[in-house]
Amino acid sequence: MKLKPLGDRVLVKRLEQEEVTKGGIIIPDSAKEKPMKGEVIAVGPGKLAEDGKHMKMHVEKGDLVLFNKYAGTEIKLDDEDFLVMREDDILAVIEA
Repeated sequence: MKLKPLGDRVLVKRLEQEEVTKGGIIIPDSAKEKPMKGEVIAVGPGKLAEDGKHMKMHVEKGDLVLFNKYAGTEIKLDDEDFLVMREDDILAVIEA
């Protein structure tokens, strides 16, 4: 299934958190926090300006991003979990 976000919304796939700490301690699923990093899968055309034109999005497909802890709406597509969030919920783009 394909999903194209509307407006200034972004489709993000969370990156999995490491299950073992640097000291070798295994973290159980119940103690893990949801990661706040993800990969941008799709972006909308951008927010509409007053003149009716779309404003350019600051993120692109494939970007690694850092977002608010409780940002977005969780959805499931083809047995995979994704987040749909506004571009404003993205805090930063992670550069390699």
